Amino acid sequence: MRLPDDLIKEELENLPGWSYVGGKLFKEFRYRGFRSAIAFVNRVAELAIAVGHHPDVEIHDDAVLLSLTTHDEGGVTDADISMARQIETVVEPPGA
Repeated sequence: MRLPDDLIKEELENLPGWSYVGGKLFKEFRYRGFRSAIAFVNRVAELAIAVGHHPDVEIHDDAVLLSLTTHDEGGVTDADISMARQIETVVEPPGA
């Protein structure tokens, strides 16, 4: 079920760097270079496959932009919040 905006904003207080815009959660991750950015995307892919919930991914040289939404529900759900939390567990330090 789609979460109400106020609950999403409350959840984001515990997810630094994530924002909520247009019915999606967004975060940009920066790495030292393309190879490190791709390694991060691969770690995210393993998580996504394991839970069956996939973010939209944009890769720009050393930056990765992830967005999360549950298309079938028309917005952010518990699955998106959970995926954002799991993504945070595979983030390398800035500049890695």
